[in-house]
Amino acid sequence: MALKVTKENYQSIIASDQPVVIDFWAEWCGPCRMVAPIVEELAEEYTGKVVIAKCDVDSNDDIAAEYRIRNIPTIVFLKNGTIVDKHVGAIGKDALKAKIDALL
Repeated sequence: MALKVTKENYQSIIASDQPVVIDFWAEWCGPCRMVAPIVEELAEEYTGKVVIAKCDVDSNDDIAAEYRIRNIPTIVFLKNGTIVDKHVGAIGKDALKAKIDALL
């Protein structure tokens, strides 16, 4: 299961020794709901290798602003706390998996 990003756990998530993938989303966003099951599946598949988290932009607007999130869904890929890739819009499982594999 993907971790839920909150103001309290955000710093510890991005400080992980593992690569981090954050899905910025909102409940009212149709494309976000399409991507959500894919993110959850990949969170299970990559347990122990990659930290996969979801950040609700409505609850965490300050975190979204830090990453300059303008459109959702946006998926940010971090390595050692630095953004190495970003995808805006819906994405299929194979394409998302390829981006995650590139982090490893």
